Amino acid sequence: MNHAPDTRSGALLPQPAGPGPAGPGKDGPGKDGPGRNGSGKDGPVPPDPARLVPGLRIRFGPVRLRVARRPLAAGCGLAVALLAVAVATLGTGDFQVSPADVLKALAGQGTPATDYVVNSLRLPRLAVGVIVGAALGLSGAVFQSLARNPLGSPDLIGFETGAATGALLQILVFGGGPFAVALGAVGGGFATALTVYLLAYRRGVQGYRLIVVGIAAGALLSSVNAYLMVEASIDEAQAAAVWLTGSLNGRGWDQFGPAALAIGLLLPAVLLLGRHLRLMEAGDDAAKALGVPVERSRALLVVCAVLLSAVATASAGPISFVALAAPQLARRLGRAAGVSLLPSALMGALLLCLSDLAAQRVVAPIQLPVGIMTAAIGGLYLVWLLLHEWRSGRR
Repeated sequence: MNHAPDTRSGALLPQPAGPGPAGPGKDGPGKDGPGRNGSGKDGPVPPDPARLVPGLRIRFGPVRLRVARRPLAAGCGLAVALLAVAVATLGTGDFQVSPADVLKALAGQGTPATDYVVNSLRLPRLAVGVIVGAALGLSGAVFQSLARNPLGSPDLIGFETGAATGALLQILVFGGGPFAVALGAVGGGFATALTVYLLAYRRGVQGYRLIVVGIAAGALLSSVNAYLMVEASIDEAQAAAVWLTGSLNGRGWDQFGPAALAIGLLLPAVLLLGRHLRLMEAGDDAAKALGVPVERSRALLVVCAVLLSAVATASAGPISFVALAAPQLARRLGRAAGVSLLPSALMGALLLCLSDLAAQRVVAPIQLPVGIMTAAIGGLYLVWLLLHEWRSGRR
């Protein structure tokens, strides 16, 4: 029995004995002679690897990559859409700027007025939105892949709630400044993730246990946050409530710098571990058989994803549903078999910037916190996701 590549999936499918690629028949003359492969030796013709894994081959010096065409096209489309939303965000408002003038101002060739409005007033907020959305999308992709469940998002399994608890303790109890609040958010998110990981660990961490324990931890921490708000003074509670909603109002280069530095360090680490992540999606036993250090890779990925989520929360407050929706939308757009990391980051940035544009313009001149807009959109998405999963389970 010979094997031939399946033109749809690239997998080897068993084929009945008969004419093969080497010639029209077992004893008939072929291109390389009767019963011989391309090397001139007897034996089956080896499959061409380029046909087994369809995609575009990219080479950077000694590094060779194979990228599937559909996810690559989806990523390019997301980047173009993000650029369009960015130009619209920078050009609309009380002082209207045309797209051409926005591009000139970004290139340093605008008038003093457009340069001030675009580069000094609006660009810092947009930059924070892009970096925070990308961090949330990437963090959600890692957690959903590890949990093998589309509900395995850091905002649903309590990690963002833990980061909010750390920040609230700094705001309401210790009276810390912005830097202390950011450190409190990172510390709270990391402590919550460590606790959930240890409680869910039983000869390894399974996605179902991680989600259940995370939801329970999130509910417990939500009650702690509510207690802190009740015990605070009215002024402190109002300031904390604005922060808890999640907003980009007043965000600038002070928040962008630390967040960009953190993500610049974490993104390469996540991409390097991405190969192990895709193999672990097939199951721990299969990944171990392929030589993947499963527990060590999972622990490193959890640390990176928690830090990404905590940095995003420290920069803009807890913003819900972006980490939940971005990976699934990117996967469906690219028709990928698993969660795609870079398209998820681009989708997260696009969702957050689009939500912030709507929050600024829908009820203008009132500017809503972006967390309200993402919660409204994300609630509808969560209902659709649950109905889709329920119907899939009934088939």
